This record gives sequence, structure tokens and C-alpha cells, in this order.
Amino acid sequence: MRIAVTGSIATDHLMVFPGRFADQLITEQLDKVSLSFLVDHLEVRRGGVAANISFGLGRLGLRPVLVGAAGVDFAEYEAWLRAGGVDTGSVRVSETLHTARFVCTTDADQNQIATFYAGAMAEAREIDLAEVARRTGRLDLALVGADDPAAMLRHTAAAHRLGAAVAADPSQQLARLDADQTRSLVDGARFLFTNEYEAALLKERTGWTAQQVLGRVGMWITTLGADGAVLARAGEDPVPVPAVPAGTIADPTGAGDAFRSGFLAGTAWGWTAERATQLGCTLATTVLESTGTQEYKLVPADLVGRAADAYGPAAAADLELRLAGM
Repeated sequence: MRIAVTGSIATDHLMVFPGRFADQLITEQLDKVSLSFLVDHLEVRRGGVAANISFGLGRLGLRPVLVGAAGVDFAEYEAWLRAGGVDTGSVRVSETLHTARFVCTTDADQNQIATFYAGAMAEAREIDLAEVARRTGRLDLALVGADDPAAMLRHTAAAHRLGAAVAADPSQQLARLDADQTRSLVDGARFLFTNEYEAALLKERTGWTAQQVLGRVGMWITTLGADGAVLARAGEDPVPVPAVPAGTIADPTGAGDAFRSGFLAGTAWGWTAERATQLGCTLATTVLESTGTQEYKLVPADLVGRAADAYGPAAAADLELRLAGM
């Protein structure tokens, strides 16, 4: 299966605040917030949702096509992605702008406050998925992740015209999208990804009930953090999939992207949606225990052991077969 992953390519500045954000907020003054948090730790890491998901797919042995816009500072990052098995031939490199920046502070309760600078991402709307398909030979599935909103809409429409399945993953951009835009991104998708909060926001944005959303997508996958994920299809009972227990949580950033990598890899291998979700949860926990979104190490024996403990020997056997030789 040829998978194109569209969305942001960014550099992450990850900071840790040892206190709790909630303790610094005064209810009566929320309309006049002026806060500064003295952080203890800073990590500068590679990131961006499309790059993170592509990296995870590459580490699992697939060769995803990364589709996004990066800046004049992209050369080193591109070399890293290529070495990880990512096809970067469809990345648009700006002649003037820098790669997008994600600046995120995490508190002691794993709550996060973040700011995103688009930079070169604004040029993603110039990328034509039809040209990507011609260069690569075909596109079977296009994940449309958080990106320049115009690019997201263009990629969704192009994927439908090309006959490629769409995985809609609007995530952080739901805050920027209006009702018509959100509906356009969701309608006709084979897969819809949200977390629990985004699921509520998506219903508010579209004006659709959960059942109306399910009537327009093949499957709605909602991640629930430590509670795993739930799979929903129209006319069927939801299927919960428990999370893989984590040891020490180092950094939650990128866990959702890793989940998508695992799910899409399982889908490409022809697994059931439930089995693919189990792989997504396994990979998400691996990332939770690492700092940064692409610095984790995939050790086949560790992944198989985690899958066995969480989901049983059949899941472990499926994964072991796929990871043989890594």
C-alpha cells in the first residue's frame, strides 16, 4: 500500500514546567491572563505531525511519502527522514521561509500549553497530490493531517478525485476551521482520527451528531490517552481497545502521531482495525517513554513483549512475523 502523509513538518521546542498550570490560574482573571512559566528543561527536537507519522511508518518498514512544506533549514532534517525510510521527494522546500516551529510547555500533570508558528507551512497549499501520484506511481491512501487549512482542503479533494482512500486527521487545526471546511475534510473519509476533546469539538464545528459523523466516514478512531482508543462504525457497537501500560512517562508529545503510524502500518499489512489499533497503542506507549517525537528506539523484542502482555499471544505473533529481520 502506498501511503501519502500530508501535514506539518516542524521543529519542536519542548519545555518542562515542574508545577501545575491549574495552580497559576485565577478564575476571576481568566479574561486577563498574563503568565510566564520558569521551566527546568528544554529539548529541541524534530517534529510536525506529518513528519512524525511518516517517521514511525518508516521505522516499521514501510516507505511513506511525506507531503508538506519545509524551510530553507530543512537539509539536515531531510537527511534524517530519508535515513529512516521516508520518501521526501514530494516535500516543497521554501526559498525564503524557515521550517515551522512548535513551542510546547508540559506541566507536572502532563497538561500542555503550546504555540505553533507556520513559517514555510503556508506554502503547502501549492503542493498538488496529482503530481505526487504521478511521481510515485500511485496513491492508495492519503492521511490529511494538521497543515495550512487551504492545503488540507486541497489535498482532501485531490485524494477523492484520485480514488485514494482518505484518513482525515484535522487535530489541532479544528480550532481554525469553520463548519463547511470541517465537513469537507470529514465527509467521505475511510478513517477519521480524533482524540476525545477533538471529537467533541468536531461535532460542535460540523453541527453533526456522532451518528451523523459515522454516516459519513468508514470508521471513527478516537484516542483516549491512558484508556486506549475506541473504534466506531455506523450501525455497530463501539470497540474499545485498551492502552499498553507505560512505565515512566517522559513526554506525551508525539504519542498520538505514533498511534497513527502503528494503525496505518497495520492497515497496510491487511490487519483488522482492532489489531491495527493494538499496534498503534503499543507504539504510542513507546513514544510516551521517550523525550521527543522521533528519538524513540524500536526494539522488535520489546514491542512483541508489550503486545503479548497487553493483547495476548495472537497479537504478539502477528507483530513478530512483521518485524522479523528488523
